[in-house]
Amino acid sequence: MIALVADTEITFDDIGSGLPVVFLHAFPLNRTMWEPQVGALVAECRCITIDFRGFGDSAAAPPYSMDRYADDVAGVLDTLQIERAVIVGISMGGYASFALWRRHRDRVRGFVLADTRAGADTVETAERRRQLIEVAETQGSTAVANMQIVGLVGKTTRDKRPDIYDSIHRMMAQTAPEGIVGALEAMIERPDSMPTCATIDVPTLVVVGDEDVVTPPKEARALHRAIAGSRIEVLRQAGHLPNVERPAAFNTVVSEFLGSLLYS
Repeated sequence: MIALVADTEITFDDIGSGLPVVFLHAFPLNRTMWEPQVGALVAECRCITIDFRGFGDSAAAPPYSMDRYADDVAGVLDTLQIERAVIVGISMGGYASFALWRRHRDRVRGFVLADTRAGADTVETAERRRQLIEVAETQGSTAVANMQIVGLVGKTTRDKRPDIYDSIHRMMAQTAPEGIVGALEAMIERPDSMPTCATIDVPTLVVVGDEDVVTPPKEARALHRAIAGSRIEVLRQAGHLPNVERPAAFNTVVSEFLGSLLYS
């Protein structure tokens, strides 16, 4: 399905009925990374997976920023006439979730924040992103995938599940370079969201893989401490993408969290 948001086509899937749950993907992937969750949760939830602009089937159209991504999500909710939804954001999807809270907090029923951080980029991280921009512009998406894959997938998955490793690499390599560059610039420019965390007053679950080297468990614990009343789950033998690497475990903790919202 397609929503026209600020003259840009944003692609999404809307499957199931019940509690609306919006899934926001990691960099540099797309909405199909959530297939294990949609398959498991569709019987109890309305699952909405969105491609950020420049990713998957959404148009690659500037401007790129976390605020713009957040406004695109709100635009999809408007198209579907959904007032409030639970927002599940992983990695870059978490950054967009913070922007959504700042700009459209009345649309948020709760958060699942997975393998993400609230702090802005350090000088070193921003420089690495700029180097990746140059790679994307000069060598293309496959070169970016080659550089990113080891950090995204945990050691256990790399050793024991080469099929997952390969599917994630393939997804990254298919991403438009324009979307990659735009997202990297958006991540460099995003603000520190630690002050935002102090304002979050909806139920929140923080999830992290114990083998995540990009946003390690210490980052998840910092989020947990900063968001009053939040819960935290550390999933063993998973890296930066636990929803793909350990889908059953991820689905269990998310399903339990969503169930608690229905009866709260």
